[in-house]
Amino acid sequence: MTAIELLGLIVAALLLQLMVGIGVSLWRRRAAPVTTQPANASPAGARSTSAWPGWREFRVSQRTFEDAARSQCSFYLQPVDGQALPAFKPGQFLTFSLDLVPPTLQGSAAPRVITRCYSLSDRPDPSHYRVTIKRVPAPADHPEVAPGLSSNHFHDHVQVGDVLRVKAPAGHFHIDADPAVPAVLIGGGIGITPMMSMLRWCMAEQPQRTVHLYYGLRNSREHAFKPQIEAMAAAHPALRLNIAYSRPDETDVLGRDHQHRGHVDVELLRRTLPHGRHQFYVCGPPAMMETLVPALAAWGVPVADIHFEAFGPASVKLPGTPEAAAPAAAEVEVRFQRSGRTLTWDGRDATLLDFAERHGIAVESGCRSGGCGSCETRLLEGTVQYSQAPDHDVAPGHCLLCVGRPSSPLVLEA
Repeated sequence: MTAIELLGLIVAALLLQLMVGIGVSLWRRRAAPVTTQPANASPAGARSTSAWPGWREFRVSQRTFEDAARSQCSFYLQPVDGQALPAFKPGQFLTFSLDLVPPTLQGSAAPRVITRCYSLSDRPDPSHYRVTIKRVPAPADHPEVAPGLSSNHFHDHVQVGDVLRVKAPAGHFHIDADPAVPAVLIGGGIGITPMMSMLRWCMAEQPQRTVHLYYGLRNSREHAFKPQIEAMAAAHPALRLNIAYSRPDETDVLGRDHQHRGHVDVELLRRTLPHGRHQFYVCGPPAMMETLVPALAAWGVPVADIHFEAFGPASVKLPGTPEAAAPAAAEVEVRFQRSGRTLTWDGRDATLLDFAERHGIAVESGCRSGGCGSCETRLLEGTVQYSQAPDHDVAPGHCLLCVGRPSSPLVLEA
């Protein structure tokens, strides 16, 4: 065999080896499962599946009271099907479907389905969710008013092992993942729950991010998550606590249990926040939302840096938002057919839900942000406009009162 023939055999062998290697590589690539990050993955980067449609069953795995008064209880929820949970954005809520009989009708009526929304109160975890629910008693000055139907049901009847129907996490209220912008978390009362979700996520995923927590409540007996919050502050110098008690007990010590006496308002923020840009996140009762949120804008905070979520009836108007920027609508008639009321819309209210509540018309509601569908109402005549597309898929011929405004005379089934 000549040297040229030997060289040709070596080259051929090398080419054959190269082709076999390429073939094996391609086969492995085709056989291997493709892993992609879902488009709605949370900033926490938790493992997730796609959010489920409709209702999914969850079993209560744990109950824990979070305050000395035992008025705020956390419920830990695990999926009955055992599948991993989708990630969520810290600050979002869960929607529950409950079969309840009002206490005044016990024994004389069939259960009715009610829908309620509760904020997630922990950072994303693929194995479980947590919500924290405050018992709502009858008002002290109006004992004739019924206590909160859903909250009292959770506290009195929902036990470990019970199964609940739950919709996937939803809501536009969630923290911006940019670690360069300090976050100001402001919770009033049970409004601390979405702040705990944001705070726990920040401490785990962005421990160097500056976070200012403002928490307004009456006293230490109502101070939810007190040990957890204090432990996080001790472990993370970037977390600045500003706890305000409006009615401290005799045993409450300023500087130990709370840093301020009074309410969380814009004057407190002026005194305690450093100069510079911040992202504000606010959740609390109506009185807080209706005063503090507009005051932030009046202080000069850009509207784009103010994020808020109200619980209960609250009308919050900010300059530059569609509701505030739009001129008062021409007067139009709105007829609530089942209630037998015909009223005049004059543009004073931000939404049809606010309009109905101001006139004493009972409408089922939950998230008040277009996410849960609780207030979905059949639209018999007319048209409704939305400042932004709702998260909830509205059925044909229906509308959402919590984010809708009339664009013509209306007849609603409610």
